[in-house]
Amino acid sequence: MFIHYETVEIEEKQVVLFDIQQGTERPYYIVKKGLRPEGVYVRQGYSSAPATNTAIRRMIKETDGDRFEGMRSLEQDLTFEATANEFAKRNIPFGTAQMRTLGIISKDGVYTNLGLLLSDQCVHTIKTASFEGTTQSEFKDRREFSGSLLKQMNEVYEYIDFRNQLHSTFDKLRRIDKRDFPEVAVREALLNLLVHREYSYRASALISIYTDRIEFVSIGGLVNGVTLNDIMMGISVCRNANLANIFYRLELIEAYGTGIRKIIDTYEGTGMTPQIETSDNAFKIILPNLNAPSSTGLPTEFDKSGETLDEKLILLLKDRGHIRRKEAEEQLGISRSVCGRILRKLVESGKIIQEGKGRNTHYHLP
Repeated sequence: MFIHYETVEIEEKQVVLFDIQQGTERPYYIVKKGLRPEGVYVRQGYSSAPATNTAIRRMIKETDGDRFEGMRSLEQDLTFEATANEFAKRNIPFGTAQMRTLGIISKDGVYTNLGLLLSDQCVHTIKTASFEGTTQSEFKDRREFSGSLLKQMNEVYEYIDFRNQLHSTFDKLRRIDKRDFPEVAVREALLNLLVHREYSYRASALISIYTDRIEFVSIGGLVNGVTLNDIMMGISVCRNANLANIFYRLELIEAYGTGIRKIIDTYEGTGMTPQIETSDNAFKIILPNLNAPSSTGLPTEFDKSGETLDEKLILLLKDRGHIRRKEAEEQLGISRSVCGRILRKLVESGKIIQEGKGRNTHYHLP
């Protein structure tokens, strides 16, 4: 009952496809070796490898069904000044009855870990740093934010907003102002970091600002059973459901998984795309700097309508899959030299890939 199989045709070959459901009593282990890395194995590509202690703990937690935010807080001497202020700003009651309803206080009358996260005594922090250049070799400044998650949210956003510079360009007599990072993208990335973080680990969340990008690194990978493709499609499975509910009541987030989609949409038409990277224990969102100079030092090319030729070429590749230089010249209505300059810049910046030689040279997206 846990195995499904079918025969499918792939490249004119008959292939038997097996789908084996995940067990409900994980982790499974070798009895003689016990619940240790040498006794628990996980699949990595075509081979099996010993599971880490972290992976074993996560499997036990998922099997037990206990959520960190609902467990009893070890610290019970808590105050909620910052959280109460946020509720007051929105004219939402925040008394003992509401705290019970929200899960801040348990049925037994004790503070939960959710209460700890929202309290002024919250032990989890966010570390931020601003760097000179595109590497971590030279600091501009660094800070660590503590206290209630709602207090951290406001202070970290102000930290980023202060460094989110405004640049101006001119289209004839019309002035065009553009910030380094879209404010909506910054907001959604910060909220994602706070709401979806794995708080059973004490490591700090990280935000790093470089001249060409800003990175948000949240502790805890994807929720078990959810893939990055699922996230990009808008599927939302929240590990901190009660915390998300509070952010929803405060009108900070929406009920459905629209945050990542909003981030992607804010870069629509810019020729740049936010990147998302995941590992077993981390989730990273990378926002490109819209005003960062090209790594090639070449200027951005525009057509008569003011639209960037970089963007038009990338859209052309999305539609066609691949293209040769001559085809790009004809489709965009530009000269050979301009087309070559754009292609070279996009290849060197990693936005497109060049393959082949001579007349067989063509370009496609990564």
